[in-house]
Amino acid sequence: MFEKFFAKKPAHEQTDITRRFNLIGRVGQGSMSKVWKAVDLQSGRTVALKVLDKEKTQKLEERFKGLKKPTEADVAMSLSHPNIVKTWEFGWTTEDEMFLVMEFVEGVGLALLVDLQNDEMKRYRLRYMIQIGEAIQHFHQQNWIHRDICPRNVMIGDDKSARLIDFGLAVPNTPEFRRPGNRTGTASYMAPELIKRQPTDQRIDIFSYAVTCFEMYSKRFPWDAALTIDAVLQHINKPPLEITTIVPGIDSQIAAAIMKGLKANPDERWQKIGDMVAEIREAEMRLVKLAREAAAAKAKATGSAGPTTAARTQATAPQTVAAADRSQQPEKSEAAGKPAAQGDATKQTVKKPARNKKRSGDDDIDLTALFAE
Repeated sequence: MFEKFFAKKPAHEQTDITRRFNLIGRVGQGSMSKVWKAVDLQSGRTVALKVLDKEKTQKLEERFKGLKKPTEADVAMSLSHPNIVKTWEFGWTTEDEMFLVMEFVEGVGLALLVDLQNDEMKRYRLRYMIQIGEAIQHFHQQNWIHRDICPRNVMIGDDKSARLIDFGLAVPNTPEFRRPGNRTGTASYMAPELIKRQPTDQRIDIFSYAVTCFEMYSKRFPWDAALTIDAVLQHINKPPLEITTIVPGIDSQIAAAIMKGLKANPDERWQKIGDMVAEIREAEMRLVKLAREAAAAKAKATGSAGPTTAARTQATAPQTVAAADRSQQPEKSEAAGKPAAQGDATKQTVKKPARNKKRSGDDDIDLTALFAE
């Protein structure tokens, strides 16, 4: 009785997640968390239930001793953007582990599509690049630094939209958190100033985003894979490979945008993620226009007329964009070894990319119209 009376009470209310949720199955596991597909018995909706490893989370937070580092839940709950996974709720388990109740995204990880370089990747690549960039822009507008932008932390839904998913390494964009010394992230995507333990800011995310875009086009990194510290130091000591040498047909404006994002000196890099995204979007609009003009010319040459001609022009535009961009990955491309997955990963069900559904056309030259069937 005395043990019960004097027992230390938990600092916060705890939830028995085995009673609150119907745990359907494990869909992801990283070094710092486990993720289940689950049904929330309170709301009835299907969710992604992410449970953070208590010891590893504490170890990460010890790197910021003396600073009040926001929790992953603090970061996640501050975000509201169509290309960032929604977080509805958070709490603590009976083991005092933090859990997050998140939107469950039916789809595949971007890392899988990068490896496959299939028709879906080639067809929707620019859409995904722009959406990821817009998600990072929102993240930066909320005054955060993500610190782990990479394909492993992006889900592609069956609706052909990208979602940024993992905020475990994020810190505020404030002077105390920009100080040198903390080298967290995924090695292959680390900016040189982070590797050298210099002061950092949101431009490290721009570098990681540029590496991700490079990989989406080429299926490899701008340097040899960063499996060792020697390989990581290439980010400092070697210039990145020119993407035009690996993907000769890539649009020059897109190539230039990516290569500027890879500059070793952050002052020579894009200073705002929105500027890089605007450059990619401008190139996308130009390619859409070229695609539609080519499709219309082809339709006219075949003698088609009437309403069906416009419909055919709209429908064939995506395939023509690929030809205009001339950026498909060759069957035998230069390849480099890639590192095993590192860090935390909120990966969900991996399945074969869903077959594209028919969508209604849209005459506006925008992201939706570019790759709509």
